[in-house]
Amino acid sequence: MKILIIADEESKSLWDFYTPEKLAGVDLIISCGDLKAEYLEFLVTMSTARLLYVPGNHDTKYTTHPPEGCENIDGKVFTFGGIRFFGLGGSMKYGVEPYMYTEKEMRKKIWHSKVSLINNAGFDVLVTHSPARGYGDMDDLPHKGFECFNELMERCRPKYMLHGHVHATYGSRFKRVLNHPSGARIINGFERYILEIDENNKADMTKREIITRLIGAFL
Repeated sequence: MKILIIADEESKSLWDFYTPEKLAGVDLIISCGDLKAEYLEFLVTMSTARLLYVPGNHDTKYTTHPPEGCENIDGKVFTFGGIRFFGLGGSMKYGVEPYMYTEKEMRKKIWHSKVSLINNAGFDVLVTHSPARGYGDMDDLPHKGFECFNELMERCRPKYMLHGHVHATYGSRFKRVLNHPSGARIINGFERYILEIDENNKADMTKREIITRLIGAFL
């Protein structure tokens, strides 16, 4: 499966200077947030690919104008081509915008998603806007990652985590690809990144194992 990951900054190559071959062969587009709804709508219209997204902390307009023709997977497990994607949008809370959360609030968000996680026997790809704490994040509050994402990956053992929020223009703190102790490969999708996924390489958890790992967690 060929996946185009996008986040934070609209690609001029894909928008201003778009040509059809640039999206040729792409099966799925995943937005990790902070992108104009019009940009997502353009990409899903000009390609044959499905587009999944989570909102970023700056996507306040999504509350009144969500991207049409695109699937919001925030707080949900969505299966495409046999791969299970679980979305958690937003950033650490540093203001009053709708897509900002304290650590406690994000844990509660995961807790409310546990039925979906259990019914789907976990997930293969975690899609977020913010990084996990200590893995591609920064020390200032707006760009600090969520510790609960680390716990979620340790408990559910996904193959990938896709995120945005930390821009390549931030210098040495930007990390395109990292490895997590859980075994997940972490990818920062700033602007655009192509990921090839083997549909047979899935998180190997039974429903019973997921129940055992999640019971009592994220309270």
